[in-house]
Amino acid sequence: MNKLLRYSIVAALAGFIFGFDTVVISGANLPIKELWHTSPLFHGFFIMSMALWGTVLGAMFGGIPTEKYGRKKVLLWIGILFSVSAAGTAIAPNPYIFSFLRFIGGVGIGVSSVVAPTYISEISTAKTRGRLVGMYQFNIVFGILAAFVSNFLLKGVGGAGDWRYMLGIMAIPSVIYTLLVPGLPESPRWLISIKNNLTAAKDTLIKIGAENPDEEIKSIVAANESIHASESKENIFKPKYRTVIWLAFLVAFFNQLSGINFILYYAPEILERAGIGSKDSLFNSISIGGINLIFTFVGLYLIDRIGRKQLLIIGSIGYIVSLAMVAYSFYSHGSNLFLMTSLLMFIASHAIGQGAIIWVFISEIFPNNVRALGQSFGCSVHWVFAALITLITPIFLDKNDGIFKDNPWPIFAFFSFMMVLQLVWTLTKVPETKGVSLEELEKKLIHD
Repeated sequence: MNKLLRYSIVAALAGFIFGFDTVVISGANLPIKELWHTSPLFHGFFIMSMALWGTVLGAMFGGIPTEKYGRKKVLLWIGILFSVSAAGTAIAPNPYIFSFLRFIGGVGIGVSSVVAPTYISEISTAKTRGRLVGMYQFNIVFGILAAFVSNFLLKGVGGAGDWRYMLGIMAIPSVIYTLLVPGLPESPRWLISIKNNLTAAKDTLIKIGAENPDEEIKSIVAANESIHASESKENIFKPKYRTVIWLAFLVAFFNQLSGINFILYYAPEILERAGIGSKDSLFNSISIGGINLIFTFVGLYLIDRIGRKQLLIIGSIGYIVSLAMVAYSFYSHGSNLFLMTSLLMFIASHAIGQGAIIWVFISEIFPNNVRALGQSFGCSVHWVFAALITLITPIFLDKNDGIFKDNPWPIFAFFSFMMVLQLVWTLTKVPETKGVSLEELEKKLIHD
């Protein structure tokens, strides 16, 4: 295994912990509710959602330490946050400490979504950047599937306290990741753009197997000078960054307006509304996780071959068709098989399209000197809309008081319509970034 691949895999392991942490709480939901007897509001806002609020905070401000202290140091600190959160929640004596520790883990997730794609993007070559950064998304999906399987295997192991094992086991990959990070080199582009340390940057480029380190350094330096990168506190909301800001905002906005988190977080309730019994929920969850993993593989195989834009087009068409099928299934009270097929088609469309490209695309469109801040902006948009959609879902979905309590088909029809808008945007505004160096992308997308 060459060093570039090894370094990328280590950084991408943050995604595995991200995915695992996101889903593992589902196994603790009911046991914690029965143990601590908190109010529905407290349970929903603190026990279940506190990690999500931490994620929003981490994404919003994660770019600041990533720019100031470097990618490597921040990668190490998120490993520490993950480890403390996993071990702490497993032994938490009350809901207040539990919620605080979930929040800490959420901060780690939010910051990881900024720093890990940024780091991998900056050490990759133009030819490998898509699939190497895409490994972060693959690890998220793999972590989600692993959490589903882990919860199933640990069910009943500790009796009423089996949820502590479900949460605590995440400490194992968290500690392993934390121990591996010190072996990573610092990003050469950060060393040049922020620290002006050409010697250390050259050492890193040699380590990762750059064909011509001196030429790469000249290219990075020239790109930085052309956009006045010496201003270490550059404001990403300057007019010259308008194009990339809108690209980052819209790719994150449409990612959530596809309904992906709505469907993943509320899958059991959605299936129950369709008449699928709770006894089948585990199998259906694992099916969703498995399809997600398989088609993420497909997306990673294609991302550097046919490009980001083409995958977005393919995914958009899949979204439109599958979400329309889900809406029709509810509207016509179709069979459970038709509904599950439609949902699995939706998951496949996401995995091969938006799921495969979002972290790659955001990490490569911003210039070297503001990449972490730009990544932070794009991730913040993603997580803020994820939080909003997750929080307002009960208003529409609740079977007793929801706006669409009789039949939720309009929700899925709305998501399908939004994906029509994404398709139009992709066809008319999204540039292809496949095979283009980060410095060439700066020349193409940044306007003085």
